[in-house]
Amino acid sequence: MDSSEIAERIWLAIAQGRLAPGARLKEEELAESFEVGRARIRSVLLQLSREGLVDIIPNKGAQVAAPGVQEARDVFYLRSTVETRVAAQLTGQLTPQAADDLRDIVRREREAIADGHLADVIRLSGLFHLKLAELTGSSVLQSILRDLISRSSLITAVYRDTGYFNCGPDEHDAIVEALMGGNEDEVLRLVSEHIEHLRADLNLTSEQQPVKNLRDIFEL
Repeated sequence: MDSSEIAERIWLAIAQGRLAPGARLKEEELAESFEVGRARIRSVLLQLSREGLVDIIPNKGAQVAAPGVQEARDVFYLRSTVETRVAAQLTGQLTPQAADDLRDIVRREREAIADGHLADVIRLSGLFHLKLAELTGSSVLQSILRDLISRSSLITAVYRDTGYFNCGPDEHDAIVEALMGGNEDEVLRLVSEHIEHLRADLNLTSEQQPVKNLRDIFEL
């Protein structure tokens, strides 16, 4: 099994609530579960830590990141601030090709929802927002939003108050059309409402599930 597949399996376990925040990710158990060497597991955990999904603590090892309620609120507040800035820059500036690229992401997002592929839904949702930042040409906005989306993806997986995550492909479509139409007030309204919908789907008072045995979670 290659590193990307292992990372996907770990991320999916987090997204589905089978790995709780704070769960220890022991290299030995993961290596045994995936039948690979500990060096590969270590590389995967480093990758996930760069995405904000795993914390690596000196002398203790890796564990699933545990975003608190206040962090969740701060992340979505910052996302609204940054994404409205992105939207303002892009209003009336999208090329037909850029719009088509965004619509293609939305199409794939709909397919993932229909197929029940939760990890793909969450990733494609993030990809849509990252693509918008990329289109501004600002490396600063891209970097900031990439970090915020990684963090909010974990927060959403942990705190979502519904049985299934849906970032809203209809809302994504509406944002693309508004950007093409060039009405900045409409664009900013849609983006602000969209981020608020994401935040409103979170249950920031729910208790976390108990940590489960890694061998049971990743039984192949």
